[in-house]
Amino acid sequence: MTALRDNRIELVRASWHELSISVSDVSLSDEGQYTCSLFTMPVKTSKAFLTVLGVPEKPQITGFTSPVMEGERMQLTCKTSGSKPAADIRWFKNDKEVKDVKYFKEEDAVRKTFTVSSTLDFLADRSDDGAVVSCRVDHESLNSTPQIAMQVLEIHYTPLVKIISSNSWPEEGQSIILTCESKGKPVPEPVLWTKDGGELPDPERMVVNGRVLSISFLNKTDNGTYRCEAKNPIGRNSTEYVLIVHGDTSELCFVPIDVVNPLGDVNALEEG
Repeated sequence: MTALRDNRIELVRASWHELSISVSDVSLSDEGQYTCSLFTMPVKTSKAFLTVLGVPEKPQITGFTSPVMEGERMQLTCKTSGSKPAADIRWFKNDKEVKDVKYFKEEDAVRKTFTVSSTLDFLADRSDDGAVVSCRVDHESLNSTPQIAMQVLEIHYTPLVKIISSNSWPEEGQSIILTCESKGKPVPEPVLWTKDGGELPDPERMVVNGRVLSISFLNKTDNGTYRCEAKNPIGRNSTEYVLIVHGDTSELCFVPIDVVNPLGDVNALEEG
């Protein structure tokens, strides 16, 4: 290296046994071979090579457009520049590392630094709604503290519907409450109740309040298939409940049956 004429470089210590310098505001151009010469007879020299690490810039995630429909393919790209040597990128979904990703790196021929990118490719699922996807950049210049970029996913999906019954063994004269639970995004509209493919036949006893269908004074004519349907702008879904009304067991009576000994009176036979 040539004689040091940079005001960022200072002579820290000089003696017959040691020469020390310090370099402030280090840049990539400071990398190279440094030579210390002691002008004695003969001249003595010692060399050291200074390696300068390129600190990666804060990563950015691109490719996400909110919202994403369930079943659509998502391609998220994480990119960082300025690292030397090339940085590593890892993907996480809710703090669980995702392994199946693509990794690319490109070297800047002038600055000798790297631009690194990684692509995460997957099909959007309703379970991904609200998930936090993050890419972490690891590099020896970061002292074990990675650079992180995060993206919260918003997934829209058709409603998931189920019916919950309040009575597992409905009998005549009793009542039953059927609750239609629906979950979707956007939030589903008020549900639609039907019986055997048509309207509810007895609105006086069959009362709908929001997602709840209440049927009072059950009888055998209430037997049938009850359907709950929910919809949102993404689509619609439904589920069914088969109602079977059992007879009123409280009115059953039991008639005692006399047991006749087919052998007759044993004592009478012995007396005879």
